[in-house]
Formats: sequence, C-alpha cells, structure tokens
Amino acid sequence: MIEFDFGAVLAEWPLLLRGLAWTVGLTVIAVPLGLAIATLGAWTRACGPAWARRLVGVYVELLRNTPFIVQLFFVFFGLPSLGVKLSPSSASLIAMTLNLGAYGTEILRAGIQAAPKGQWEAAQSLALGPTQVFTRVILPPAFKRVWPAMTSQIVIVMLGSAVCGQISTEELSYAANLIQSRNFRAFEAFIVATLIYLALSVLVRRLLLWAGPRWFFGGAPAPTRPALWRRLAGTGTGSRP
Repeated sequence: MIEFDFGAVLAEWPLLLRGLAWTVGLTVIAVPLGLAIATLGAWTRACGPAWARRLVGVYVELLRNTPFIVQLFFVFFGLPSLGVKLSPSSASLIAMTLNLGAYGTEILRAGIQAAPKGQWEAAQSLALGPTQVFTRVILPPAFKRVWPAMTSQIVIVMLGSAVCGQISTEELSYAANLIQSRNFRAFEAFIVATLIYLALSVLVRRLLLWAGPRWFFGGAPAPTRPALWRRLAGTGTGSRP
C-alpha cells in the first residue's frame, strides 16, 4: 500500500520559503528590465531605422525560436569561454530578462501598430517631438491593449525560472529537488512545489491585471454597469429601467 508523508516535506519549510523567495526575487528584478528592453525593441521595430529593425529582429527571432534552457546554458556555460564568468543567480537573471525582452518586444509592437494613424497625426499637430509622441501618446494605450498578453508572458517567464535550478540557482524547484534527495519523498516534494507555483501564478496574474491600469499605463478601469447607473442617477441624466 502506498503511503504519503507530506509532513516530511513540510518540515523543510525554510528551504521551500527560501526557494520561493529566490523565484519571486528573480522575477521582480527580471520583469522591469525585460519590459524596458521590450519597450526599446518595440519602438525600434515599429519606428526605427532599417538596420536597427533588422538587428532587433535577429534578437527576437533567435530567442523566440530556441528553448529557454539552451539560452540559460549558453549564458552560464558558454560565456565563460569568452572570459565572462557569472554566478548562477546572475546567469539566471540575464537569461530571464533577455527572454522576456524578446517576447515582450513582439507583444508590445502589436499594440503600437494597432494605434490609429490619426493618433500619431494628432500628437504631431501639437508640436510634440518624436520621443514625446511615443512615450506620452502612443505607448500608454499600446500597453493597455496588450497588457493581458504581457501579463501571461511575465507569468510564463516566472515559471520558466524552474529550470534555473539546473545551474544551482536556489529557486523553488531546486529546493524541492534538494528536499526529495534528503527524504526520498519525490512525489510529495514536487506536489507541494506544484501547488506553490500554482498559487504564485494566480496571485501574480491577478496582481498585474489589477495594478496595470492603475500604476503602469494610467487610466482608471471602466465603471461597471451598476456604477454607471448610479453615476447617471446622481447627475439626473438618466434612471435605471
């Protein structure tokens, strides 16, 4: 008869907590850096000179069409042959940042290209410079259009950090593997890790979808139908049927 002992895994909660902290920490640092690369790359792909568009296109296609673990191994094992030695955490951070930057570039480019032509013309008619037009007029609504897709990509990159344990980065999957190597409770250890990843993904997705309209690209969310009726009723311009 198979017996499960989750207590043996949960007793190692300091390791799990440390691994969770590493996963969250890598994500918190990689996301803003990756979004900065994505913004620059999307602008270049949409508005930059031809040579820059081709250069960014090579970067995007290279990272979107190769496995993340290969990218990670190249950074950690390949770069030392060129004299660049990195710690496991630094290599993981660089790989996650570059990966998010490549995918984010294409996601954000779609939002920029969806901007109506009249939006560009209206901004230019106000004598705004190209940088002002992009950062103040085009970029905020572009982020708003693609934020759900960008949120999903951020979660994917966060979950992809699980392979960083292969180079001894002490994230959550590394902690689960270390626990099962001590007590031989592999099933229980990875079930617990799976549940933690699931809860973390749901929390991060909800947090980003809530925070995006409020902090990242401005604009309050559209009022719900009951709120709209209350507003109309308060101004005397309508009443609920």
